[in-house]
Amino acid sequence: MTDNIFAAMTWFFGIVAVLTLCLGGIGVMNIMLVAVTERTREIGIRKALGATSRDIQLQFLIESGIITILSGGAGLLLGMGICIVGKFMPLPDFVPHPVISTAAVVASLLTLTLITLTAGTYPARRARDLTPMECLRAD
Repeated sequence: MTDNIFAAMTWFFGIVAVLTLCLGGIGVMNIMLVAVTERTREIGIRKALGATSRDIQLQFLIESGIITILSGGAGLLLGMGICIVGKFMPLPDFVPHPVISTAAVVASLLTLTLITLTAGTYPARRARDLTPMECLRAD
C-alpha cells in the first residue's frame, strides 16, 4: 500500500513538474515578446543593412534558448542538490530517500527543449515579419 501511495505521488509530482515547465515557457515567451517590442528599431536597422528574415528569426530563437537553458540548468542543479542533501537526512523506515532518476532528467530536458522551441517560435516569427519601415518608424 505504501508503494502505491509513493507511486501516485511520483506521478503527481511529475505532472506538476511538466506544468511548471509549461508556465516557465510562457514566461520565456513573454520576455521574448517584450524584447521584440523594445528592439524593433534594432531589427529594422539590421534588416535595412541586409539581415535576412531567417537571421532575425534565428537570433530570437537562440536568445530564447539561452534564457531557457540557463534557467532550466539552474533548476536542474537545484533539484539535484536537494536530492543529494535529502539522501543524508534521517527519514523514517517507510519513507524512501530521494533518488535522481536518469529517465526523469532526460524527460525534463526533452520537455524543456520542446517548450523552448514552442515558446521562442512566436516571438521570433513576429520579429521576422516586421518590415524595416515599420521598425524604423516605431518609437
